[in-house]
Amino acid sequence: MKEERKTPRALGYRMPAEWEPHEATWLAWPHNPEDWPGKFPSIPWLYAEIVRLLTARERVHLIVENAAMERRVRSMLQRAGANPDQVTFHAWPTDRGWTRDSGPIFLRNASGQIALTDWQFNGWAKYDDWRLDNEIPGRVQKLLGCRHWQPLVQKQNGTKYRVVLEGGSIDVNGAGVLLTTEECLLSEVQQRNPGVSRAQLEQAFSDFLGIDQVIWLNRGIVGDDTHGHIDDIARFVSRDTIIAAVEPDTRDPNHAPLAENLARLKAARTREGKPFTVIELPLPRPVVFRSQRLPASYANFYIANGQVLVPTFHDPSDRIALNFLAQLFPDREVIGVHSVDLIWGLGALHCMTQQQPAALTSEA
Repeated sequence: MKEERKTPRALGYRMPAEWEPHEATWLAWPHNPEDWPGKFPSIPWLYAEIVRLLTARERVHLIVENAAMERRVRSMLQRAGANPDQVTFHAWPTDRGWTRDSGPIFLRNASGQIALTDWQFNGWAKYDDWRLDNEIPGRVQKLLGCRHWQPLVQKQNGTKYRVVLEGGSIDVNGAGVLLTTEECLLSEVQQRNPGVSRAQLEQAFSDFLGIDQVIWLNRGIVGDDTHGHIDDIARFVSRDTIIAAVEPDTRDPNHAPLAENLARLKAARTREGKPFTVIELPLPRPVVFRSQRLPASYANFYIANGQVLVPTFHDPSDRIALNFLAQLFPDREVIGVHSVDLIWGLGALHCMTQQQPAALTSEA
């Protein structure tokens, strides 16, 4: 299929909010022990439990390495009590499988037709093994037969450049507002998009995601392997409400950057000129393994159909976070998922999932 010449925005597409109805959740089964050294045996069972929870409410598209792995995973899911009729397997090899970052970012138009954007993935500008993960959006597009775009910008020398973007680096309210961080997308050190300006990125968000306003925060939390992903620090929970991770301990290295982010959120205004409702969400106490501080955050929750899955860390603040989110999502089950082992892989529930919005039809 040839890439569309008109932008998604010109054709009426936008990126829906995560709380809008899903057709499915995309996951990639863990297979690389080096991603969780010393803790890997527990990880597949944790994934099986997450699939069990999700299949109670929606379909799960599950990416596995090959047919042999599919057979093993089917057996595990059966023992875990997942609904097998709600799981569709895809034998596609991957490097890691943090689907939020390497998977497609879906769009929908007013008629309910879905499309997807296929941004460049480069292993967080850190790892050499990313090419298999970078193929996932193209595979999904071929499966669904929907419209798709590979977002490009033009550099000063006239060359076309495919924009690098991970799903965990952005969050949207479904009504034209996007959250992201300067650390991840604007730092030349991180090499996401060298030579691409803030204005060019904002134009790409407008053209390819239907965004009218970008709220730039500064930095992420300590231990974040992705250089400041937004889904550890600030998330939309409604069109005009944002939760913000905070660290009140002034001795903690997370205190200052999170305080600055909070100030920026409080200073931001909606498109109608009103302040956003900003709700402070505590961080758990530092989670450390092998002398390494890990990016543990309650903000890395996933909003599914009828559910909010929230990482928990055997911490007194677990209850506070769960109660806050239960108040913000009164019509959904808010479920804590023990994530102390999971976070050793430097990602949590939002990082591993990617939502496919519900659609009336899919247009080729």
